[in-house]
Amino acid sequence: MPDYLFLDKSTQPTERQLKVAIADTYEYWNEIKNRITKLYGDTKGEWKFYSKKSGWTLKTLLKKRNLFFFQPFKNYFSLTFIFGDKAVNEIEKSDVSESLKKLLRDAKKYAEGRGLLVNVKTRSDLFDVNKLIDIKVKN
Repeated sequence: MPDYLFLDKSTQPTERQLKVAIADTYEYWNEIKNRITKLYGDTKGEWKFYSKKSGWTLKTLLKKRNLFFFQPFKNYFSLTFIFGDKAVNEIEKSDVSESLKKLLRDAKKYAEGRGLLVNVKTRSDLFDVNKLIDIKVKN
């Protein structure tokens, strides 16, 4: 089970705290944000405190559409996507890793779609993340 950070509801994380917490992966987080801005426009981040167990999560929106949820952990971060049927079909046809496709296939289907959590720990994780973002934006 991951060690959740920023569990104090009264203290929203600062950019400096985030940089320290996710350490070397902060660079990857910036690359993701910069790529989205360059290709699709500015995103808006809304920090939300969902529970005492999971702490603060950054809901990331492109225009008014939910793009993903960013969750910081010690030395890495995760992005959680919600994909509708059209996007799931596109992911199946894409070159996203088979392990992520399987996770998506096995995910419970809700009215909003299927959730997929991707941990970002190394530069190689960015390939799948960028593909998923492209599919999310286009579908």
